[in-house]
Amino acid sequence: MTAAGEPEKTLSVFDQIRALLDENEVAYRVLEHEPAFTSEEAARVRGTELSQAAKALVFRADRKPMLIVVPGDRRVDTEAVKREFGIRNLWFVSPEQVEELTGVRIGAVPPFGSLLGIPTYLDRRVVENDRIVFNAGSHTRSVLMSPADLVALTDPTIGQYSK
Repeated sequence: MTAAGEPEKTLSVFDQIRALLDENEVAYRVLEHEPAFTSEEAARVRGTELSQAAKALVFRADRKPMLIVVPGDRRVDTEAVKREFGIRNLWFVSPEQVEELTGVRIGAVPPFGSLLGIPTYLDRRVVENDRIVFNAGSHTRSVLMSPADLVALTDPTIGQYSK
């Protein structure tokens, strides 16, 4: 509640991303499109390359959440991630757990773990793109921006996490 006794308004994940980008004077473009639930669908409706997508996937690493971001045309190399960080058990969280941890539905998780309170691990292939695009907390809104700006704003751990 606010001092005036009114309920506090919480910003949506999309609004939080937009505010962060605006505050830091980041150049970006919002793309409004028909609902997309997979990387392939999103690339098609956005008119972008699948490799440009920054696909954000929520895992549990020895019971702790972690956000691994890989290009849309790649898969997470779970064995490499486990070796790199000495993780014993690494698994995808359920759709219900994704929503509980992030506040958004599966397929709409943005690569901003810092906004979600989850450590972010960014595959170096994402950074090699000139532009990246990702669902921004919604299945109908995406953001197109520079991967260098994503790195500057989220301070992820960068490594080889895809195959």
